Amino acid sequence: MDTIRVAVAQVASVFADKAASIAKAAAVIEEAGKQGADLILLPEAMIPGYPRGFTFGATVGDRSPAGRQDFARFWKASLTVNDAETRLLREAAQAAGAFVAIGISERGDAGNGGTLYNSLLYLGPQGDILGAHRKLMPTGSERLIWGSGDGSTLTTVLSPFGTIGGLICWENYMPLARMAMYAKGLSVYLAPTADSRDSWAATLRHIACEGRCFVLGCNQYFTKSMYPRDLALADELIDLPEELCRGGSAIVNPFGDYVCEPLYGEEGVLYAELDLNKIQEAHLDFDVVGHYNRPDVFKFSVNESPNPAATVETDHSAR
Repeated sequence: MDTIRVAVAQVASVFADKAASIAKAAAVIEEAGKQGADLILLPEAMIPGYPRGFTFGATVGDRSPAGRQDFARFWKASLTVNDAETRLLREAAQAAGAFVAIGISERGDAGNGGTLYNSLLYLGPQGDILGAHRKLMPTGSERLIWGSGDGSTLTTVLSPFGTIGGLICWENYMPLARMAMYAKGLSVYLAPTADSRDSWAATLRHIACEGRCFVLGCNQYFTKSMYPRDLALADELIDLPEELCRGGSAIVNPFGDYVCEPLYGEEGVLYAELDLNKIQEAHLDFDVVGHYNRPDVFKFSVNESPNPAATVETDHSAR
């Protein structure tokens, strides 16, 4: 494939409502499929939302009962990566005939255990689960909500139009994490985020130039009025501005130029036809993992082994 059609969906979650957020995401995927999209990207923590402005009642040395209630609500609305919970999303991807990447708050591996992860879930055009990437380092107060992923989830996906992969929000500011993704030969680099600053737009352009790949940046447009009114700590949101996240989704080519400039101030979907020949054209004078690398000077390695927090060993000889 020399060209592909991509869709970047700047849409808001139905906060802390798993079913409604999934239904909204599925509708967006189905519509993008009707518009001919081969690859569809939705925002960071689309399901069940990014808890902007929340403290969950946590201060140094103390956590409030009301904050624990809000966290439990958010936890229950988070998604387990299995066939049952992802069914509607998988069906939407299959109906669209597209590859889909969507940000989720993921419940961990220990069944009903407590840890959540900020993850990017990959779905295939056959309605299959292709993998998930867990954010390596939650940013700032996100560490209260989400645990850290390990190298085993530096996920990439092979497609007819090359390798798809990416990083979530500020882990894109980790140079070695970016290098790990470049080394996997990405054609399309995904960067879902909750950052709507002007500097984030510059980051997307830098990654495209550095990696010589197409970059899809996706954010939510979200307002305070979109929060449910029955949160236990709803009062602490009163002084927040109405517009909590202005968006800023964009599409950038391998030379760092906009294919679609940042979208601000509204929900919407960016569509673009990408000429994949631009990737090879851009590598003429720069290849960060090839002819512009100096492995004789710099050594680089990545540990992609799983690093479980707990393991159980059974002594069968005692039986």
